[in-house]
Amino acid sequence: MPLGACRLKFDRKRIALFPALLVVACFISVSCGGGSGPAIAKPPSGVTTRVLASQSASSPTAFPGLLIIDGAIDSLVRAASIGAGGSPGLMAISPNRTTLLAFDSQSNSAEVVSTTRETQIGSIPLGGTTTSMVVLDTGFGYAAVPSASFAAGVPPGAVVAMSLTPGGGTAATLSVPNAQTIVSSPDGTQLLAFSGDSYISHIVTVVYPNLVNAGGSPTVTVAGFDSPVYGVFTTDGSTAYVLNCGPQCGGAQASVQILNMTTTPPTVGAIIPVNGATIGFLSGSTLYVAGKGTPTGPLCASINSAPTAAQFCGTLDLVDLTTMQDPYYNNPAAEIAITDGYHDRIDMSVNGQMFIGSQACTTIGNVSNPQGGEVRGCLSIYNTTNGKVVIPPDNGDVTGLQSFTTRDVEYVAEGGNLRVYDTLIDKLIPPNDFIETGTILITGQIIDVKAIDFF
Repeated sequence: MPLGACRLKFDRKRIALFPALLVVACFISVSCGGGSGPAIAKPPSGVTTRVLASQSASSPTAFPGLLIIDGAIDSLVRAASIGAGGSPGLMAISPNRTTLLAFDSQSNSAEVVSTTRETQIGSIPLGGTTTSMVVLDTGFGYAAVPSASFAAGVPPGAVVAMSLTPGGGTAATLSVPNAQTIVSSPDGTQLLAFSGDSYISHIVTVVYPNLVNAGGSPTVTVAGFDSPVYGVFTTDGSTAYVLNCGPQCGGAQASVQILNMTTTPPTVGAIIPVNGATIGFLSGSTLYVAGKGTPTGPLCASINSAPTAAQFCGTLDLVDLTTMQDPYYNNPAAEIAITDGYHDRIDMSVNGQMFIGSQACTTIGNVSNPQGGEVRGCLSIYNTTNGKVVIPPDNGDVTGLQSFTTRDVEYVAEGGNLRVYDTLIDKLIPPNDFIETGTILITGQIIDVKAIDFF
């Protein structure tokens, strides 16, 4: 085989991802005609830097499924996709990256995918829609299904436990009225289930996966909250920070509330008021908390010193867990304004750029027709180093975020498109052989994105 067969095309930033050692390895590998060392096992697609994107809506040139993307070069692997029902969207992946769940809204089923085999190995009916799932390394998954039916007199809603092995199915249906969101502890021994504001606005349900179908009750409820909607665990799982949505969800005060997970049942602790709280991210001793907040009109612009036509803004709070205080609460001079809507996506890049996504936000202008020169959607980027906020000129709900430890990029599913942001400048990466103005060229509608091989 001629040496030219080993040549790859990279742009300036991608060269940094593939040191010269890899180029040398190409020349001495068996596939390039040199060396006789053992071949490295590859998945069926032949790609070892895979990212999956759920394509929900079909087009004349595309069909629903999970698309495989080469995350090293942002290139769609045209010959490779995985079936996952008629309209796959939300995805959840196990910590060891071997099993993935994709929710198919057409059949209200959780589609089970083996990432090592790159194939669907099961389909589990949920009896309703879900917007939250978790997958454990134990071979089980859990989905919050708000409409799941029970006996007469029992409010609808459940956490559905699923066996994800081939031939598996529903393992148990646990009553959690109006179950909306489910969050796992780092080791998967405890789950927090949140009911939203429609039923029990002061309750969090704790699920113990090890007790499911093992005798006794696998759930316990803990009271004392104010419209809780989400939780963030410490790395050791000993503490959970429960986000009380407050006024945005019909409650009294948005806050972060301590939940001690080392007791049985867990015990409620201190409360830290914040401006808004629907999603959070823990980094060191700082808990980043995003929510709708209360800034309106001129205040949206005055906080970040950038004019905007938006009449409503969300807020980002930085809670200091060492002092148990939020210096941004009720402090207009210091508050951090972000786009409005219901914030339910958050992720931090390897170089400290916090990506925050919402749904049902205020849309201003569009790329082809800016409003007063402004284009605004549901994505905000907060620079944790200098405190600046960037609102990218894009429209649409943010439904998926994925950062990488090996690259200074962030994948963002926004408005059905899959964008690639350069986190060194917080802008879309420039066009190249595979990208057109920062968008991976996909004809269908992209809902979610998950990295498999590096994360």
